[in-house]
Amino acid sequence: QVQLVESGGGLVQAGASLILSCAASGRTFSMDIMGWFRQAPEKERQFVAGIGWSGGTTYYADSVKGRFTISRDNAKNTVYLQMSSLKPEDTAVYYCAAVGWQGRIPTTASQYNYWGQGTQVTVSS
Repeated sequence: QVQLVESGGGLVQAGASLILSCAASGRTFSMDIMGWFRQAPEKERQFVAGIGWSGGTTYYADSVKGRFTISRDNAKNTVYLQMSSLKPEDTAVYYCAAVGWQGRIPTTASQYNYWGQGTQVTVSS
């Protein structure tokens, strides 16, 4: 089993920055790909960013490209999501997810095996 615990969410004003962290434990070999998703009220869970094991492969949703950066520290079993220039439409619960290597970074929630409990990010205008 893999356990994922997110932290770092909060309430910020538009234009601010925030860094989310996801600490992982358990079967770390099952976490070749780490991803961040978000879900706003009454909306489907949406892919935000993903990163491969080495950190050399990343992929972003168009809506966050240029504003968010995903990174990972395998020595600490932690993945980060650095968010800048936040907008009210970024408001959502942010989830960390993990899956073994797929050949590419999956962008749909159903393709990930492990999930954290989520952390709320609220951006006020």
